Amino acid sequence: MEQADGKSTPKFIHIGIAGMRHRAALDPPSHPRQRIGESREMTEPTIRTPRQTGPEVIKRFLRTLDGSPGVYRMLDAENRVLYVGKARNLKNRVANYTRLQGHSARIARMIRETASMMVLTTGTELEALLLEQNLIKQLKPRYNVLLRDDKSFPNIEVTTSHAFPQIRKHRGRKGDGLYFGPFASAGAVNRVLNQLQRVFLLRNCSDSDFEARTRPCLNYQIKRCSGPCVGLIDAAAYGASVRDAERFLRGETTSIQEKLAAEMEKASEDMEFERAAALRDRIKALTNVQAVQGVNPKGVPEADVIGLHMEGGQACIQVFFIRANQNWGNRDFYPRVAEDMSPAEVMEGFIGQFYDGKEPPRTLLLSHGVEEGDLMTAALSDRAGRKVQILVPQKGEKFDLVQGAVRNARESLGRRMSETATQTRLLAGLAEAFELPAPPKRIEVYDNSHIQGSYAVGAMIVSGPEGLEKSQYRKFNIRGDDLTPGDDFGMMSEVLTRRFKRLLKEDPDRTSGLWPDLLLIDGGAGQVSAVRKIMTDMGVGDIAMVGVAKGVDRDHGKEEFHRTGHRPMALRRNDPVLYFIQRLRDEAHRFAIGTHRAKRAKAFVSNPLDDIAGVGPGRKRALLAHFGSAKAVSRAGLVDLKAVDGISDALAETIHRHFHERG
Repeated sequence: MEQADGKSTPKFIHIGIAGMRHRAALDPPSHPRQRIGESREMTEPTIRTPRQTGPEVIKRFLRTLDGSPGVYRMLDAENRVLYVGKARNLKNRVANYTRLQGHSARIARMIRETASMMVLTTGTELEALLLEQNLIKQLKPRYNVLLRDDKSFPNIEVTTSHAFPQIRKHRGRKGDGLYFGPFASAGAVNRVLNQLQRVFLLRNCSDSDFEARTRPCLNYQIKRCSGPCVGLIDAAAYGASVRDAERFLRGETTSIQEKLAAEMEKASEDMEFERAAALRDRIKALTNVQAVQGVNPKGVPEADVIGLHMEGGQACIQVFFIRANQNWGNRDFYPRVAEDMSPAEVMEGFIGQFYDGKEPPRTLLLSHGVEEGDLMTAALSDRAGRKVQILVPQKGEKFDLVQGAVRNARESLGRRMSETATQTRLLAGLAEAFELPAPPKRIEVYDNSHIQGSYAVGAMIVSGPEGLEKSQYRKFNIRGDDLTPGDDFGMMSEVLTRRFKRLLKEDPDRTSGLWPDLLLIDGGAGQVSAVRKIMTDMGVGDIAMVGVAKGVDRDHGKEEFHRTGHRPMALRRNDPVLYFIQRLRDEAHRFAIGTHRAKRAKAFVSNPLDDIAGVGPGRKRALLAHFGSAKAVSRAGLVDLKAVDGISDALAETIHRHFHERG
């Protein structure tokens, strides 16, 4: 905006903290100073001196700062973010970086690499903490603690949109149902669901399966469902079982057991011996559940137990999920850390990133405290909308829980360090075998799967210094309509073309760490030569590639390896590198086969009603209930379709036209 004298004035943006967090993810604003909210100021310095780095750059930048709270970013000569930090007083905090003395080797190295800085000032220190956590997660700076595995955790959902609620595993955004969790893994959820089926006889079938059934399914036969789909239990009795299951998930197991025992005794008095026997079996199943649940703390109804162990410049954090006085599993994490980081710094970095997007429990039990515990408590409480406690117990049951988490973290890190050492030797051997300039940091392995060209998929797996990186796996639905059925080369060509087009678009400078150092493909000399041409045409022909052919009699151990410009070679039959390549190839094959089977299974169970615009779940249920099957709907006349509840005349014509005027 221009004033009358030609001078520009600051630009103001009025958004809340959530908006501020979003804005920070965008490119820096063009104005030197902007305000966020009524009292939040965002500053971007004009220092752009890529040729000069170090304390002198920071000293010049320091003149532009005041004592406001906020978040600062340190950038290198290529404008890559080195570090994100928060400060109660920005001027005092940044002043610490104007000299090299008095810092650890890591921080001194970061200062020497700093070519420019950016600052976002906030109204409070709490806002600065929230913004710092968000920026670290998005920008992944080199010198921050970085949580690598940040997948969502599964929950158990009890649906509320049906007269006979379904109980099922749920991951992702929550809807209108009742949710219990989180659980550490899908396996932990499945175990609890299995227990709930045995004790409360609740259905786990989809609503469409429920509506279409005319006789009880296998779960009813093996006494894991009460058969609501065919009227073997009324809504009131089924609802009582659902409420009991909810109480079980809240930890009220004793009262449920007492209730079932009273019902069994009454059934026996009324000489309803079959019902009494069924109740006896449910009580027995509930007793077995309580016996095998493991460590169930009596004095800790809801908490995440977080244990940290650091050794040799690496760290492992174990998180145990305690809900309803029950242990719902544990998960280990390996954040990226430096040797000179303190446990408090690692713990604070982990907690900030772990609970970004996740609802924290009422209590966190930590093995090590964080530097600003009160501030972190306020941030988590603000995120949860209720009070959250952070405790570092020193004795009692809580202390025992934390020590158990630390013991698991120590053992897990020991195993991982052993595996990493082995992996390092294998990567070095791979580089030597194929004359690579250095051990590869990222290996991508490709495979295809199809049945005579049908349901064709491509698969990519990734391996590196820490082993298989399953979060980096990718699957590709083969789109080429002009491909000859069974044309494996055409499929591979499509997969690689799509893969590298995306990389060239998203990271042309190859700075993200997502570019492979080595490609392994299934095929011989012809395959390698053709793929190499494609990659050369795309401008990525410098990436090393090896074709793995089955060899004589397609025998394990007789594989031949093909490279452009080299004669075929083989490795010794007992060479560890050979076994390593075989494992990678087998993993790619497993992933491709699994993806193909999932696609084929989905096609087999697809409902033709899903393809009709305007027919959602409710109308689909009405049609299936009226006609009995999708096939009967496809044969129905227009008058019959109009007679279905909820189907308008216009929609009936759309459905009739979909089945009778195609082709």
